[in-house]
Amino acid sequence: MKKLIFAFFVLIISSVGVFAQAAAAPPPMTLKVGDMAPDFTLTDTTGKKVTLSEFRGKNNVVLAFFVLAFTGG
Repeated sequence: MKKLIFAFFVLIISSVGVFAQAAAAPPPMTLKVGDMAPDFTLTDTTGKKVTLSEFRGKNNVVLAFFVLAFTGG
């Protein structure tokens, strides 16, 4: 009986993860080299919202992702 309950619990947890990933998937984009980047907003390391369009024509922008680094950036 314990094995059955454990198997059911594992099935529920894995199903929730699959559905959460499917719901959070962004729409596919068809950008080519040389296309203008779409506008987006991110939070910087101080918690301030920054939008790409604020820098358009003023500064160069470098976007760095530190995957699995567990740091603020």
